[in-house]
Amino acid sequence: MDIKLFDKSDEQYVKEAANLLAACFPHAYSNCAFEEMNVILDEERVAVMAVEGSHLIGFAGAIPQYGVTGWELHPLVVNEAYRSKGIGSQLVYALEKEVAARGGIVMYLGTDDEFGKTTLSGIDLFDGLFEKIQSIRNLENHPYEFYQKIGYKIVGVIPDANGYGKPDIWMAKRI
Repeated sequence: MDIKLFDKSDEQYVKEAANLLAACFPHAYSNCAFEEMNVILDEERVAVMAVEGSHLIGFAGAIPQYGVTGWELHPLVVNEAYRSKGIGSQLVYALEKEVAARGGIVMYLGTDDEFGKTTLSGIDLFDGLFEKIQSIRNLENHPYEFYQKIGYKIVGVIPDANGYGKPDIWMAKRI
């Protein structure tokens, strides 16, 4: 497997990335994955990809914010057959290295809980938010723990961002 900057000129990789994006996030990208890939691969953004043989098996992207010092990690996708093998971590590390080379000092991300996968879902977070964040538990394989393992910290929550009781968990890491 090889991890490198996303080859934006390779139509096969762009098509495979769009299909992967739609498969990983069908609720968000099932009808617009190719359009989203055009946004992800925009000139100002950065993307890295994981290739096995001649096929794309994962990719990660970043959006410059706050000038170039803060970057949003969006998205991170890995083919289901290749998950839990360290590919996601390697993609994020490669992306962090590229962002740092461009002047980035912090990466952040939002990891939605739209489907009741943490103890922050389904409750009123406007009361006792910080205590609830401190006692968060993963109920059903929510990705926030993956990000914690690679150095990201929960820095906040946007209650009801995706509807009542469906928060967006914000995480960040100094790179």
